[in-house]
Amino acid sequence: MGVGALAPAGRGYRRYALVLLMLIYVFNMVDRQVVNILAESIKRDLALHDWQIGMMSGLSFAVLYTVLGIPIARYAERGDRPLIIAAAVALWSGFTALCGLAQSFVQLALIRVGVGIGESGCTPPALSLIADTAPKESRASAIAIYMLGAPIGSLLGVAFGGLVADAYGWRAAFMIVGLPGLLLAAAAAATLREPRRGAPKASLAAAETAPSLRDTLRELAGKRAYWRMVAGVTLQAFISYGALAFTASFFLRNYSAELAEASARFGLKSVGLLGLGLGLASGGTAIVGTLLGGRLADRFVARDPRAYAVIPAVGAIAALPFSLAVLNAPSMTIAFALLLAPGLLSAMWLGPSYASVQGLVRPESRATATAILLFIANLIGLGLGPLAVGLVSDLLHARAGFTEAAAIKWSLTGFALLALPCAWAFWSAGKTMREDLVS
Repeated sequence: MGVGALAPAGRGYRRYALVLLMLIYVFNMVDRQVVNILAESIKRDLALHDWQIGMMSGLSFAVLYTVLGIPIARYAERGDRPLIIAAAVALWSGFTALCGLAQSFVQLALIRVGVGIGESGCTPPALSLIADTAPKESRASAIAIYMLGAPIGSLLGVAFGGLVADAYGWRAAFMIVGLPGLLLAAAAAATLREPRRGAPKASLAAAETAPSLRDTLRELAGKRAYWRMVAGVTLQAFISYGALAFTASFFLRNYSAELAEASARFGLKSVGLLGLGLGLASGGTAIVGTLLGGRLADRFVARDPRAYAVIPAVGAIAALPFSLAVLNAPSMTIAFALLLAPGLLSAMWLGPSYASVQGLVRPESRATATAILLFIANLIGLGLGPLAVGLVSDLLHARAGFTEAAAIKWSLTGFALLALPCAWAFWSAGKTMREDLVS
């Protein structure tokens, strides 16, 4: 039994806390992803290559984001999780605003490191807090609601960021999306409750004697379902973050004439219109996919826990043909229409996969197990995904004679095919899911 189970919260507070945590995660993703719609503007202004765009949007952010996630999670197993989250929000929001002052690639990359440091303190303690307060039978749906922050944040990041950049420039976009997070930090510190504060002495003692990192690693060592889920999430992150970093560039380079015509028709500049279109086409459907994945998991896991693995596997494999079709669409309009399907299907993994992790370990190890997953998935997926797509694009352009438009298209096509091993990894996690679950 987790600490939170000994100090139950009322339904009204649980809903409020879940919505606030989801809003925090929205701004987590806005501040992380806004750079993607601004990439072409930053590239021109600072005279960057594609690999530098990949480095700035991925690796520079991910290095300390992943490394610091584990020690912060270790502290979250014993400490005050709402205060950890509040401090993290304030830190990454301030650094996001500072991105607007960068005058070079090095400065922007270093400030992005600061954003990553702040964001490392968000998801592990937040998921641990949700798992301690949400009933087991609705855990996947609760986590899916929190995970709505990813598609909503991505939608707002590219849509709002593009519109602001068109009106005021990319520097102003960073400042405007960064500053509101400070208000959320204050709300988290003032209103979120740590279940351990009002828990009985026995519960507090359990928190003080939470398993060591070595004990948690020993617990996880025998959990084949956990490591296969980690492999699936890592591959999904590699594909998704690589694509997110360059989807706007793909459209700007491959459909420039259509985009210019549409911009004139709607009275918007190209970047703003593209951001709005991408946000609605992929972000909007991803919201539906995230909720659907969580609801399906709660419905079918009670009958068969392997549903935690089957739902992400089916979503990954079903999204692949649509992703390939987007990259080969004969027109921008058709590409946007096709983008609806992978936006929905590729998001179905979020609720089931993270909910399974909360059930594969003891409550006292949840934040650490989540942080280890995020360490691996984000170091490889977020850190190397955008960089790898950018490097392949640059190589195709410089060595194979591809145009910049064709180079980014074929780079993204190659990485989309990783959905095949991704689906296999998720599917294989189901083989031992029933015996590996503990709660």
